[in-house]
Amino acid sequence: MSHRGLLIKSQDVPVDRGGVLLDVTPQAAGWEYISFTVRRIPRGTRSTGRTDGQECCLVLLSGHCTVVWEGSGVRTLGRRATVFDSYPHAVYLPHGHDYELQAIETTDLAECRAPSTRPLEARVVRPEDCGFEIRGGGNATRQIVDILPPAFPADRLLICEVFTPSGNWSSYPPHKHDTDDPPIEVVLEETYYFRMKDARGFGFQRVYTADGRFDETLTVADGDLVLIREGYHPFVTAFGYDAYYLNVLAGTRRSMAASDDPRYAEFRRSWPAPDPRVPMVKPPYQSV
Repeated sequence: MSHRGLLIKSQDVPVDRGGVLLDVTPQAAGWEYISFTVRRIPRGTRSTGRTDGQECCLVLLSGHCTVVWEGSGVRTLGRRATVFDSYPHAVYLPHGHDYELQAIETTDLAECRAPSTRPLEARVVRPEDCGFEIRGGGNATRQIVDILPPAFPADRLLICEVFTPSGNWSSYPPHKHDTDDPPIEVVLEETYYFRMKDARGFGFQRVYTADGRFDETLTVADGDLVLIREGYHPFVTAFGYDAYYLNVLAGTRRSMAASDDPRYAEFRRSWPAPDPRVPMVKPPYQSV
């Protein structure tokens, strides 16, 4: 466990944990806000939960399920074969809600939580509600799909999916969000949860501070999780292997403001043409 960048390898998680593939609490992460769990619900079985003192967003990674909370009626999430096959389905549940999930087929869900007691509205986030952005250019092109952007009426949680074609850089130029200096930059904790289109795939994430106090390069594979507490954190995926990561962010301000490493910030002003392989996943509302 490193001080600022923490890599949790998928193979380090015990296989039989009642369907929990990965689970990180603020206490384990050494930070204040984000809890992150990946749960596998076998076909025909149920999973229940509650959001006391927390807001929660359930993001469908694969499968097909129903979800119900008090007064909601039955809502359906999916079908999503894999994260690379279609846009996300999600449900946002604020503080004070009991919920029950039933898997129509085996379902993988990311459970993203942050502290909250605000009386907000529960809602389903459909694929057509999610964002679409092609960011960067050349071999730094990637696709951004917002699930809970800053405009979404949540308390702390900010969530997006990022698709990076093989050999490309992402989260580039390197940026950070560890200084409270709005509107230029805000302090945010962040998770990167990786899935690879090919299980043999891998990539590298560098986490470093400008003053050199910390500089670590992490090898990431399918199912791995990186926790970003501080510093710049670019990612690159190996040639031949398309990559996905789910970003969950939370802090004291509802903003995605971040600062580029000034040594590389110039690239943002002069991107080449976008990589034609992007978008990797077609938005449900566009003919692209």
